[in-house]
Amino acid sequence: MKPSIQVQNLSFKHQNDTIALQNISFAVTPGSRVLLIGSNGAGKSTLLQICAGKRLVPPGSVVLLSSDVFQHTPEGITHLSTEWAMNPVVRGDILVSTFLDSVGGYRHKERRDILLSILDVDLDWRMHQISDGERRRVQLVMGLMAPWDVLLLDEVTVDLDVLVRHELLLFLCKETEERQATILYATHIFDGLEGFPTHLAHMRAGAFVEDPIPWSPTGPSSLYTVALNWLREDRKFRDETAPSNRGPRKGEETRDSETFYKKYDYAH
Repeated sequence: MKPSIQVQNLSFKHQNDTIALQNISFAVTPGSRVLLIGSNGAGKSTLLQICAGKRLVPPGSVVLLSSDVFQHTPEGITHLSTEWAMNPVVRGDILVSTFLDSVGGYRHKERRDILLSILDVDLDWRMHQISDGERRRVQLVMGLMAPWDVLLLDEVTVDLDVLVRHELLLFLCKETEERQATILYATHIFDGLEGFPTHLAHMRAGAFVEDPIPWSPTGPSSLYTVALNWLREDRKFRDETAPSNRGPRKGEETRDSETFYKKYDYAH
């Protein structure tokens, strides 16, 4: 079976020469649900952006659905991240039904209606009047209503309540099982995820500590415990290899209120 996602010898630097990814190689087969686990700054978001074709890397480094994502971007790739809800365009005075139709909702009415029910979205909402969590639900309806083959999720369930998140995860599992679609999902919220992933991948400092490995919820450790142990290892590794100035600093704080307010009182 050909992999739906194949990454080979991928390295990437930001414009300030900060290394974001280092020599990453992995493959994901159709029907997989891969959970990316790593601390903030591990490179998860950058990897998802590259897989979505949003950052330029050497030809052949990233192949999705047998196509180079930069030379011949294939159809069927959906990337959903947290930045969307902060875009001023989607915070404008527009009816949700009009908004969804503007991005093709009328072409995918059956799937759109299923998602409207799962995500508890009202077509009469106005985008500028709803909460961040409600706006996130609209984003998910918009992004998922067209059938996708590869779904790249970057912490997009953070604003959802427990019930909506649970129903969404069931829908995503069904999509991978019935249509052999593939999911690469980065999150820091592990509650309710025990039975979701088919594979776990551990990222640290822009590299894979663990390539995607099979996961079973019936194993000896819970998903939360595995993630917690990996993140503890990451912090220990960081502190031993590159000590930082994080946390409190001795001798740099004043407890004298008059000195403090003279320094930080901007009213005068």
